[in-house]
Amino acid sequence: MKQASAACILPIILGAVVIFAACSSPSASYGSRSRVAQWESRYHDARLGQVTPEQLLREVGIKVDLIPAGTHGRRIYRPMRPTYITIHSTQNYTGNAYNHALALKRGALRATKRRGGNRIGYLTWHFTVQQDVAIQHLPCREQGEHADFDGPGNNKSIGIEMCEHRGNDIGLTIDKTARLAAYLMHTYGIPLSHVVPHYHWPRISPHVRDPHKNCPHFLMDGGRPGPTWQWFLRRVHFHHSRLVPGPARSLG
Repeated sequence: MKQASAACILPIILGAVVIFAACSSPSASYGSRSRVAQWESRYHDARLGQVTPEQLLREVGIKVDLIPAGTHGRRIYRPMRPTYITIHSTQNYTGNAYNHALALKRGALRATKRRGGNRIGYLTWHFTVQQDVAIQHLPCREQGEHADFDGPGNNKSIGIEMCEHRGNDIGLTIDKTARLAAYLMHTYGIPLSHVVPHYHWPRISPHVRDPHKNCPHFLMDGGRPGPTWQWFLRRVHFHHSRLVPGPARSLG
């Protein structure tokens, strides 16, 4: 996730729901080539044609469920002009997108507020994606707290978390995230070179031992961006290249 990644969270109990995240765990040992082949086996690109922005947004399946303004992670209005998109993974094997949405709305994802660290006392991000839905938690023109404290990752980027709970198809989740990123690129004028992993944003703080998070871990190679990340960017480019002119709805 993020700082303590949007999902590099600590164990959080919501009623009977346990949310745990640890973006800093090592990535899977199997090779990137076999992972990509497994994911691609779920795609049917030959069946996909051109789409308007609104049609692409329907493919993403956005569900708006914002943290209420004036509460918890939105207690203070912090405007933003997004120029980056930051991709995370939850490493939360029990919580789905709806569980994360509930945790954010309840203010359950707390973090230590301190100078040079978390600025608001909460973790927040913009979207959580799983194979069948993408839930929006923050307007895209409001800052989240998911990347690099008071750096450009928080101040200028839209944060997207990918779910990893049991039963969720990671391959389909990745592709839905690529579609969402393509839509956001089109809508906010963000270039592909500004679609980055959480790893991209160093967390400069005396309280952080390793400034670069291995996140999203299943799109990293050896804990850093490599061939698998480049493959993901090609997925984003593929969906962006399907777009034809048409109105694009702002997501806040």
